[in-house]
Amino acid sequence: MVVFRLKISVMTPLQFVGFAASILIGVSLGLIGGGGSILTVPVLVYLLGVNPLLSTTYSLFVVGTTSLVGSVNYMRQHQINYRAALIFSVPSFLGVYLSRSYLLPNIPDPVFSIQTFVLSKSVAIMILFALTMLMASMSMIRNKMPKVHHPGGTLHGNLPLIALDGVLVGILTGLVGAGGGFLIIPALVLMVRLPMKMAVGTSLLIIAANTLIGFWGSTANLNINWPFLIKFTTLSVIGIMAGSFLTRFIPSQSLKKGFGYFVLVMGIYIIARETVF
Repeated sequence: MVVFRLKISVMTPLQFVGFAASILIGVSLGLIGGGGSILTVPVLVYLLGVNPLLSTTYSLFVVGTTSLVGSVNYMRQHQINYRAALIFSVPSFLGVYLSRSYLLPNIPDPVFSIQTFVLSKSVAIMILFALTMLMASMSMIRNKMPKVHHPGGTLHGNLPLIALDGVLVGILTGLVGAGGGFLIIPALVLMVRLPMKMAVGTSLLIIAANTLIGFWGSTANLNINWPFLIKFTTLSVIGIMAGSFLTRFIPSQSLKKGFGYFVLVMGIYIIARETVF
């Protein structure tokens, strides 16, 4: 008689909340066009127990795949400026490559120590991520963007600023695994003069390209748990499709400010947790 044993993996309540949060990350990306990816690393670290450095790599894949799926809807509506995406992405690729290949691996561990205080590399990454969250939250709370009276994606005269912003976004993406939409969208509106909806769609495509390239450049010396990563990413993709559908019924601008306050509180919590508690 042959006995078959089925191994069932039972999730803890914290893990269940972590995977449920991955859906909400996608929903927020679909509803407000950004911001949700800033929560990926905290969810991976605090709810699912992934190492901070590995979490930034996982986040690149999750954010990249989810943003790519989200950008498809904008492609269908012809709400992506491919020329702006290309000009912004090239210097951004450089920033991602430099930060993942040279800057991040060469950060010492510990970063520094003073008598009894030791700042480890993992804690430094989480504090940097929290500061990024604070910047993103302020961008969402202010939620003020100039109206574009003559849209059309004029790039002449703005190329150096666009390139500089692209490099900075790339470095930030490489260091903390966030998409940087809160920096990309204002740049596309102010410098390229794109209307808001087209800026969001173009931003999603830029984020997808940056983060996926950053991910593949980071996997050489890491042991990737593919079943876990694919499961988390799939839930996030389901979330962004649901969020894109909900935009027909829920005004995204009314949610953005409230979500910004939530991200602000989370950023303060991470800094307090890593430095005080």
